[in-house]
Amino acid sequence: MRRFLTIIGAIGAVAAAVVWWRRQREAPAPFSARLSWVLSLPQFEHARADVILDRLDLRPGMRVLDAGAGTGRLTIPAARRVAPNGEVVALDIQPEMLAKLEQRAAAEGVTNIRTVQAALGDGALEPESFDRALLVAVLGETPDQLAVLRDLYAALKPGGILSVSEGFPDPHYQRADHVRALAAVAGFRPWQEWRTRLGYTLHLVKEG
Repeated sequence: MRRFLTIIGAIGAVAAAVVWWRRQREAPAPFSARLSWVLSLPQFEHARADVILDRLDLRPGMRVLDAGAGTGRLTIPAARRVAPNGEVVALDIQPEMLAKLEQRAAAEGVTNIRTVQAALGDGALEPESFDRALLVAVLGETPDQLAVLRDLYAALKPGGILSVSEGFPDPHYQRADHVRALAAVAGFRPWQEWRTRLGYTLHLVKEG
């Protein structure tokens, strides 16, 4: 009987997850701040973060934008790499996420992070002011993806790089060919691409 109830419970959990995944897929929205604890789990906290940052060749003195920064999974290690005279701007639409990021940065002694509460695509970014920009599992959460990419294009310095990463099981996963096509309309040139069984990273360049 206990085994039967365990099986029923597992089936119910899977069914609930499928329903949630489909609803998220149909209605793009930012990852809920109420679930931000998930991002702090070891399997998420360090998942590919070092690999993504290594590929960007971050150096001291650079200015980096983490678009859709959340609780700082990439923001904080990126800030360490561009220190002491570089800066990371962490942009997120949810003040709760930015508050958690600020608390974590303070606890870890990282002081070269500036947080900005704004929606991607709203034109809140300084023009031609960033050497690198990160867009990790965020594009599919935005209602106007082309506006987002145009905003990021304008914010990068000539020669700047936008790093876009997508992967399963994110319900807002965006195909690489879709991202490349939109990025070309926004003005980017595809430069580099890395693939895994569950996702990919694209580097897009602002020429000039």
